[in-house]
Amino acid sequence: MPHLHVLLAEDEQSLATVVTNGLRERGFSVDTVHDGRDAVWRARETAYDVIVLDIMMPGLNGYDVVKAVREHDSQTPILMLTAKDGEWDQSDAFELGADDYLTKPFSFVVLIARLRALARRSGAGVDAPLRVGGLRLDSAQHRVHRADSEIDLTPREFALLEFFMRHPGQLLTKSQILDDVWDLPLADHGNIVEVYIGYLRRKIDTPFDLRTLETVRGVGYRLVADV
Repeated sequence: MPHLHVLLAEDEQSLATVVTNGLRERGFSVDTVHDGRDAVWRARETAYDVIVLDIMMPGLNGYDVVKAVREHDSQTPILMLTAKDGEWDQSDAFELGADDYLTKPFSFVVLIARLRALARRSGAGVDAPLRVGGLRLDSAQHRVHRADSEIDLTPREFALLEFFMRHPGQLLTKSQILDDVWDLPLADHGNIVEVYIGYLRRKIDTPFDLRTLETVRGVGYRLVADV
């Protein structure tokens, strides 16, 4: 199944972390929020292949989020992930525009299968390769090339590079990088970002005598085109 970009809105932090990490390990790109208002904002600002919503959230509940999302987006599949399992709850979710419903506790295998089925049904997940200058990243094939040379990356390096390539030329803070690639708070990161930036530079820049992964001291990093 090609790369899928998922928005997960779940206010139970421990469950959100488990689901986020599990999806990323299986090749999904995941943005995670813990508040209904944040979920609506993210859904409006970013194109997702699937949205996963808890019902009981602060800010706005899952029903209100579905309603708000459907006001501007009738296509993106929405899966409700919740402890509420009454048939009326399911009916309300479907009538508001949700596409599927999974109750807690749930099987992670079933969650993955539901997400992939929703993506197939909507025709999502077929991403065009990302390009920044001579750098090319193919999420579906999990391959990276600089010009004609293939670059071998670990899964974490690949996720880090993909994050940069989805935001070409944009200054990304350590906090943003940790949230997307590691799902760690800033206080817990140590020097993990610096370490992996170094790993990535030694693979995508140094062999080609380039400096496309730039450091903005005290702020963050950005990836720029070499041509």
